Amino acid sequence: MTAPPVPHHLAIIMDGNGRWAQQRHRPRIIGHRAGARAVKRCVEFCLQRGIGALTLFAFSSENWSRPAEEVGGLMKLFLGALEREVEELHRLGAQLRFIGERGRFDASIQARMQAAETLTARNTRLYLNIAASYGGRQDIAQAARALAEDVAAGRLTAAQIDEDTLSARMALADQPAPDLFIRTGGELRISNFLLWQMAYTELWFTDALWPDVDATLLQAALDDYATRERRFGLTSAQIKGSPIGKTP
Repeated sequence: MTAPPVPHHLAIIMDGNGRWAQQRHRPRIIGHRAGARAVKRCVEFCLQRGIGALTLFAFSSENWSRPAEEVGGLMKLFLGALEREVEELHRLGAQLRFIGERGRFDASIQARMQAAETLTARNTRLYLNIAASYGGRQDIAQAARALAEDVAAGRLTAAQIDEDTLSARMALADQPAPDLFIRTGGELRISNFLLWQMAYTELWFTDALWPDVDATLLQAALDDYATRERRFGLTSAQIKGSPIGKTP
C-alpha cells in the first residue's frame, strides 16, 4: 500500500495569538509567548513526519504599524527565542534562514539572526525559514529591481527576463515551492505571504488559534492534503501515471 504523500514544504501563517490571550483576559504578549511554544511543537512535527522545509510568517512588513508596546514586546520575545532555541534547533539538524527586510530590526537582533544562520548553515534535516518584516509584494519588487539593475549594467537583456529569471531572485529560490499552506485563526486569506511562491500551493484554513495548534491538528491538515489531486494546470487524465500525481 502506497504511503500518503507528505508535503516537501509547509508554509504557515500563525494567526490568533492576540485573540488567544484576550479570551483569557491576558496581555497580548502572553499570547505571543504561547505561540512560541506552538512553533516548537510544529518544528517537532515536521521533523517526525519528514517534511523538509517549513516557512513561518512571524512578522509581516505591515506589523510594524502595530502599537509600539506590542512591537517592542515581540522584538524582546524574538531576541529571547534566538538566544534560547538556536542551539537546540542546530542539534536537531534544522537550518535557519530569515527572509524579509532585516535592516528594520535593531542591530542586536540582526546580529543574532546572522549568528543563527551561520551556526546552522550546513544542516539539512529541516530548512526552517522565518519570514520576519516580510511581504510578498516587497519580495517581488526586490526581485524585479535586481533584474532591472542587471539590465542597466548590461549583464542581462530585457528579452532574457522570464518566469525562471524572476523566480531565481525571489526569497527561497533554492527551495521547492510550498506544497501546503496552513492559516490558523479563522481568516480566509494569504495576507501578502509568499505571493509568487504559492501559485500552486494547496490551501488549508482552520478556526483554531495558533497557540492551540498541536500534532493532531497538523496531522488533520496533512490528511486533507493527501486526498487532493494536484494538477498544476493540467487535467486529471493528463496526470494519471505522471510523476507529478498528488505530490510533486
